[in-house]
Amino acid sequence: MDGTERKNIHPGLRVMVVQKQDQRTGRLTEGVVQDILTNSAVHHRGIKVRLQGGIVGRVQKIGGE
Repeated sequence: MDGTERKNIHPGLRVMVVQKQDQRTGRLTEGVVQDILTNSAVHHRGIKVRLQGGIVGRVQKIGGE
């Protein structure tokens, strides 16, 4: 599944996100989606989500690795 399409993401899904401050390094943070923040159906850098615990980032991978 693709992290750039909103239809693939829903609350409760385990994902890997890149936070704003980690965009240069590409460091990923794993968590569970609490809220979807991007309104558009597709976003080329990844759909922005809030994870449980309050971390905000763009989805790079769906599922933990």
